[in-house]
Amino acid sequence: MLVRYPTPGLERNVTAFPAAGSASVPPRPDRFTVGLVGAGRAGSAMAAALARVGHELVGATTASHVSPLLPPDLPRLPADEIASRCQLLLLTVPDDTLPDLVRGLAVTGALRTGQLVVHAAGRYGLDVLAPAVEAGAFPLALHPAMTFTGQDTDLARLADSCIAVTAPDELRIVGEALALELGGEPVHVPEPLRATWHAALTHGANHLVTLIGQAADLLAAARVRQPDRVLGPLLHAALENTLRDGDAALTGPVSRGDVATVRAHLEVLAASPARAAYVALAGATADRAGAAGRLDPESVLAVHAALGER
Repeated sequence: MLVRYPTPGLERNVTAFPAAGSASVPPRPDRFTVGLVGAGRAGSAMAAALARVGHELVGATTASHVSPLLPPDLPRLPADEIASRCQLLLLTVPDDTLPDLVRGLAVTGALRTGQLVVHAAGRYGLDVLAPAVEAGAFPLALHPAMTFTGQDTDLARLADSCIAVTAPDELRIVGEALALELGGEPVHVPEPLRATWHAALTHGANHLVTLIGQAADLLAAARVRQPDRVLGPLLHAALENTLRDGDAALTGPVSRGDVATVRAHLEVLAASPARAAYVALAGATADRAGAAGRLDPESVLAVHAALGER
């Protein structure tokens, strides 16, 4: 099969490859030489996953730690030297750093015509890669919906994740193929909706860590020696029920309109860092319970009044 890229005269041969459970399978790209700029947890896992299916790692930027997922003898080089060595440049730096990095690589002439430049920033789509496109490179945005630890378990979790793919029409099939080669399931996210995608994941995953941490702190304050033992079964059940049943999984005093219980909670949380989060989430829970018909309008207002919001 022949895939034609946007720039005239550039072609790559790709061959079909199977994927379990997939009726329509994107093509397998040629094996690329891969350079990694930003050898942190996410970048190391993604580079290791590409190496596992035959792509060749040619270098990575120096990181504060040496990832066990990368070959110990992998050359550690400046970003411009890595860019000059590879066919696929993987950029996995912090979101706020990415625009300046792309501009700098383009200005210094490190990028070249026909090179694939792939970033893994959830916030951005293709616009941030405009300087690379002007330099003749081809842009892709791939963002796995998972958290990374920097350990071998990342590769197994990556294989069970969804990966946002944002690409020009001519390159979308290549982006989907690379997502599959990373082990994940490609999910097309249009350019204008990348920030919404990222906000959803951040709110769901990162804020969950804060929420669980605060709950564990409160259990410790209640002299519970093993908060994780208490929270584990409860939170696993809540997650499974929510993913399966949506708002029908709502339980607890707010969803029942137990205003006196809510007030009691606020009293014991008066000096706790968790109080602000409790108020915000209890108010949001009351609104969702009302919208789902699980709480009548008067009870929704009563909950908000008890929270001091209305």
